[in-house]
Amino acid sequence: MSFVLPHIRNLPRYQTGKAPRPGESAVKLNQNENPYPPSPRVREALLSADPAELRLYPGESVEELRAALAAMHRTVPGQVFIGNGSSEVISLIMKVFVGAGGTVSLPDPTFGLYQTAAWAQGAEVCRVPLNSRYEVDVDRVVASGGQAAILVNPNAPTGLLLESGRVVELVSRFRGLVVIDEAYTDFAPAGSSAMELVEKRANLIVLRTFSKAYSLCGARVGYCVAAPELIAALNKGRDIYNVNALSARMALASLQDRDYLRETAARIIRTREMYTRRFEGAGFRVLPSSANFLLCRMPEEGGAQEALRLYEGLSDQGVYVRYFDYPRLRDKLRITVGTDGEMERLWQVLESLMQRV
Repeated sequence: MSFVLPHIRNLPRYQTGKAPRPGESAVKLNQNENPYPPSPRVREALLSADPAELRLYPGESVEELRAALAAMHRTVPGQVFIGNGSSEVISLIMKVFVGAGGTVSLPDPTFGLYQTAAWAQGAEVCRVPLNSRYEVDVDRVVASGGQAAILVNPNAPTGLLLESGRVVELVSRFRGLVVIDEAYTDFAPAGSSAMELVEKRANLIVLRTFSKAYSLCGARVGYCVAAPELIAALNKGRDIYNVNALSARMALASLQDRDYLRETAARIIRTREMYTRRFEGAGFRVLPSSANFLLCRMPEEGGAQEALRLYEGLSDQGVYVRYFDYPRLRDKLRITVGTDGEMERLWQVLESLMQRV
C-alpha cells in the first residue's frame, strides 16, 4: 500500500544540471548561473546583519525589499509578490490559478519546471510546439486555451526573444492568465520587458528572479508583478514567512547597486557574442541568444550522437554543459556564458574532442 497520491508517485522529477564532484576544480556552465560574484554591497549587508535578529520571524526586511521593487517598477507594493526563488512563484501559480484538472499551455520546448509544477498540482499540460525557427507560435498558444499560458522570454533553452509586438498580441488575445517569465531580461535588448503592460492588462503576471543577473542563485529570491487581485491570491496560497530575512537583505543590497548589474551583464553579453562567432566559425548553428547562454546545434555531419559524445567528453574533463534528451534538443548543447577564462577552457577541451572523431 502506498500513501503517496498517484499523480505524485508517477511524477517525473525536474532534472537539474550535473553537479561537480566534491573538491573538483570544474568549469560549471550548465545551470545559467552568473559567473561573476554579486555586488560588493551584498557582502556588506551580510556583515552588518545582527545575528540576534534571527530569533525573529522575517518581516521588515521583506517589506523593504517589496517597497524597493515597487519603486523600481513604478508600481505599488500591493502589486509585488516575493517568493523563495521564482520556482516557488511558479508552483504557486499552478496551485492558485490552474489547479487539479485545469490546463496550462506551454511552448515546447521551454523551461521544464513549468510542466513539473503543473503536474504536481494535478493539472494538464498543453504543449505548443515552437515553429521551425524555434520561435514561440503566438497564434497556436492563443488557440490552445486553458487557464494559463506561459511565455519564458527570452525563452529557455533557446535564448530567443519574442519581440514586444507579439507579446502584446499574446496578452491581449489569450482569454486566460498569461505568465511572462523574464528571468533573463537583463541580458536582452533594452525595451524588451513586458513589465509596463501590467498596469494595462489584468490577466498578466510578470516574473523575475535574483538568481541570474544579480548572481544570487543561493539566496533563493524571486518575485512577480501583477494586478492587486492576483497578488492577493498568491499571498493566500503561499506558506507563511516564505522568504528568509538574510536573503531579503542580500536581494535589497543587490537591487541598490544596479550599476554593478549593468556592468556584469554587459561583460556577459560581450562574451556571448564573441563565442557565438567562434562556434559558428567551427560549423555549429547557434540560435541568436538574448540570454546568458547559447544553444548550439552540432555541425552538419554531427547529430544527437555527437552532442552526447561531446557532452560526456567535456564532463570527463571537468567542463559541465547541458544536454537535453528531449525532442528537437538531442542534437544540441546548451552552454552557459562564463568568464572569458572559463569559455577559453571550454573551447580548448571542445576542440580537442572534435579532433578525435
